Amino acid sequence: MPKILIIEDDTAFCQMLQKFLAKNGFDVSTSYSIKEAEDLISSSTFDIILSDVRLPKGNGVTLLPQVKRDSPRTQVILMTGYAEVKTAVNAIKKGAFDYISKPFTPEAILAVIKEALNTDVIEAKIDDKTPKKAPIAERKPVGFLKGQGEKSKKLQQYIELVAPTNMSVLLTGESGTGKEVTANSIHRASNRSDKPFIAVDCGAIPKEIATSEFFGHVKGSFTGAIDDKKGHFEAANGGTLFLDEVGNLSYEHQVQLLRAIQERKIKRVGSTQEILVDIRIIAATNENLLEAVEEGDFREDLYHRLNEFSIEVPSLRDRKEDILLFADYFLARSNSELNKNVLYFSEETKRILMDYDWPGNLREMKNVIKRAVLFSNTETMLPTALADEVVDGASNHKELVFSKGDFEKERILDALKQTNFNKSKAAKLLQITRKTLYNKINQYQLDV
Repeated sequence: MPKILIIEDDTAFCQMLQKFLAKNGFDVSTSYSIKEAEDLISSSTFDIILSDVRLPKGNGVTLLPQVKRDSPRTQVILMTGYAEVKTAVNAIKKGAFDYISKPFTPEAILAVIKEALNTDVIEAKIDDKTPKKAPIAERKPVGFLKGQGEKSKKLQQYIELVAPTNMSVLLTGESGTGKEVTANSIHRASNRSDKPFIAVDCGAIPKEIATSEFFGHVKGSFTGAIDDKKGHFEAANGGTLFLDEVGNLSYEHQVQLLRAIQERKIKRVGSTQEILVDIRIIAATNENLLEAVEEGDFREDLYHRLNEFSIEVPSLRDRKEDILLFADYFLARSNSELNKNVLYFSEETKRILMDYDWPGNLREMKNVIKRAVLFSNTETMLPTALADEVVDGASNHKELVFSKGDFEKERILDALKQTNFNKSKAAKLLQITRKTLYNKINQYQLDV
């Protein structure tokens, strides 16, 4: 039975959390102060320490050195309010497993605890010539960082609002904004959190095998079907099926998907037996599906089935106030993955990160920071560790924005005229997504 220590000065909340975790099969101890917690950690070994950040005469972060020294395999999860998020992110740099923002649902904290228990902690090898470092946690890339800006708070509010329901959710937004992570967060905060979360990239499935991938097949149903196979619908039964880039599905497979969602039952390829499925659908797209409906590329009835609740995941350039917070988060994760010890950004590095436009959004930032951590040889990340395109992009940002406005409007109008005002064809001609084109039309107030 896994052992958990809760450190929380709010007695009522602490006792409520203790009862919930005990009912879910954990051996739970409690502490209401830093001093009491230090004594318990010295005398006992815990699998998980769940600590509030703000405590009388100290905070939960100050316990990390003792925990890592006395019990390096113990995972520390911090409970924090919005105002303490930066403190929690810094704690991850020092070895905390993760943090969870208050208020949280019982299902959400249970999901984080289970993730921590399923994550191996590998202690770094130490010799006489190597400085002692904290243990390195090999962590799954599923953490969800909550920003503090208005756009980020609104996103989190929508997640918390829709998560407890069974409504289908359509996530929109540019590529790399974190739509799959958002979908996973909805799942983790839902009543289905203990069931599977199955993510499917609809654009990566060959048309010839899509039916089998979604609904499975029986042995001998076609050439190559050497065994019975479950499809994604069966694999997600009881949980959540995430359909990424759903707009890439062929018309034929849109029909099949609609029927399965409506009837809540499927048939494997080559079988006449119906299989009941209970799943929640979360779909995502970086295109304008409504426009695709108008142009006949996407079924209207399927669109309305998927769009019971819509959330736009904002781009990184629309979350400027959170850029350094996200950068700190990816810095901590990169240190953990690469066994590095880069703790800070120089002021010039911060300026570059803030000025860069981040066309690839969070996905790009994750890769940029990870590469820079690899190239850094000191505790402070310098601009020389950043990729040239990031440094150059930040330096030229103001000039590019100014010059782009002079001819961009004309280019868009020319493309629309060349394609007889077909927005899909115009977007392809301009080498941008339909959603980007739609946003530019609104930005320049084009009457098309």
